[in-house]
Amino acid sequence: MKFKLPEFLQGVETPVEGEKAMRAYAAEKNAIVVGIDEVGRGPLAGPVVACAAVLKAPDIMPELNDSKKLSRPKREAMFDAVKEACACYAIASASVEEIDEMNILEADFLAMRRALQALGMPGLNAPAPKIPVEVKGTLADAASVGEPAEPLSSLVSRLSSLIAVDGNLKIHGVPEEIQIPVVKGDGRIASISAASILAKVFRDRYMDKLEETYPGYGFDKHAGYGTKAHLDAIRRLGQTPEHRKSFHPKSLQVELDLPL
Repeated sequence: MKFKLPEFLQGVETPVEGEKAMRAYAAEKNAIVVGIDEVGRGPLAGPVVACAAVLKAPDIMPELNDSKKLSRPKREAMFDAVKEACACYAIASASVEEIDEMNILEADFLAMRRALQALGMPGLNAPAPKIPVEVKGTLADAASVGEPAEPLSSLVSRLSSLIAVDGNLKIHGVPEEIQIPVVKGDGRIASISAASILAKVFRDRYMDKLEETYPGYGFDKHAGYGTKAHLDAIRRLGQTPEHRKSFHPKSLQVELDLPL
């Protein structure tokens, strides 16, 4: 089921405004806002990466925006500052093998569940990913930001989360009632913007390392997407173990005798 933009976010013009509106809505439920986004659905190679992030304050980084609207040098320059602006975050992934086994959408949801699980969200039981999860803090840590000190057991017992999911779908395997899909959320909700940047830089750096392992494919330039240079490299060199077997451009299927 696809969801439309919530009414309380209609007219929002900046990620900071959207974050404030989302937090006001979450406050009615005594919940903290967790932004979540992914990168890597479309490439021919490499993992899909998801990040779940909670900001220390809605306006802590006014420059936050959709990672696709920022150049790579700008994202790289912001990376450490975005991490610092987060009360907690987790960056997780699903492998090429998992993408081929379960399809890209379900692998995307798996990466998201892994990120949420790493932050301490209860009720999830995702297996460990091939690429280790990068994590800072927990949802309990985020809930305590700006609050008087209290025993961790008490904090966890009253902890609830509201997950702002980029896009128009809810994450499979996560309670639907705690999710709000936000169409173009990476440009509307600051915590989703933060997750978008962290996931993008993490994946870009992983693809840089793949170019060192498999030189000549240009992974450090196209990040695995189906550019002309990438397709030409596949024609010259064949596929690597990091290429998704379920992602065959029609132009290559006949040439390389790949399964349709």
